[in-house]
Amino acid sequence: MSRICQITGKRRLIGNNVSHSNIKTKREFAPNLKTKRFWSEEEKRFITLKVSAAGIRTIYKKGLAAALKDAKAAGIINI
Repeated sequence: MSRICQITGKRRLIGNNVSHSNIKTKREFAPNLKTKRFWSEEEKRFITLKVSAAGIRTIYKKGLAAALKDAKAAGIINI
């Protein structure tokens, strides 16, 4: 699962660089992914996830257990 947020499911997008003369070349818009450890209070251990900045905010807002449950229900992760 490279370049995919394990909480939000964000992945890379493909677009164009557009020059001043309107020449278009392909480019990639990559999500802001970080590898981060989160403490799971239920399992009493650290869980390492590759998450975007928006995913980190979601975990801080909902809690780790709820965010993992929602991601599993959406089919993003299979823990």
